[in-house]
Amino acid sequence: MPETAEELYRRALEAADADGRLPVPPLADWETFPFEGEIRTRPLRPPADEPPRYGENPAECRRCLRGVEDAIWSDERWYVTPLEKPSGLPVVVLLQPREHCDLGDLPPTLAAELGPLIVRVERAVDAVGEIGRVHVGRWGDGSAHFHLWFIARPARMPQLRTSFAAIWDDVLPPLPDELWRENLSLVAAALAAGGGRAHL
Repeated sequence: MPETAEELYRRALEAADADGRLPVPPLADWETFPFEGEIRTRPLRPPADEPPRYGENPAECRRCLRGVEDAIWSDERWYVTPLEKPSGLPVVVLLQPREHCDLGDLPPTLAAELGPLIVRVERAVDAVGEIGRVHVGRWGDGSAHFHLWFIARPARMPQLRTSFAAIWDDVLPPLPDELWRENLSLVAAALAAGGGRAHL
């Protein structure tokens, strides 16, 4: 039988200090961790109801309401969209189906296209140049509309490696707007070369 939230919470409290704080992992050993100095964990909160995600009701889903409005590329079943404004890394884009569904609900046609499309978007992001790695991630807590993140780590910047690249994206100063748009145009053009339509 799986561990319940209450059991996990009790187990965590047994390992916590008098303030309910869990031990800090060995951050000083992690050369990719973006922060230094004294860091404390927040006390773990007790189990609670899951908060609603954006777009649980398809009629109120921002992704569905926007359509291709903010897409840099699309075809008849998928969109690739950027963040709303430049961030610190060279490229951050999201792959999303036009149909309102989550990963576990993908219809068979979309599920069959997903693997090849992940490879295609990764290659398009890498085509920007000076990219060390393209990280692909899925966090399903913010939006009910399925989306995959493609996060480009700059080449020759090993300190920005690993899952902390997403945090470095918030720490680094934003790209100049012109460079951000140029990078997105390169991604859109690379994707359109294999089908679909670039919107930049």
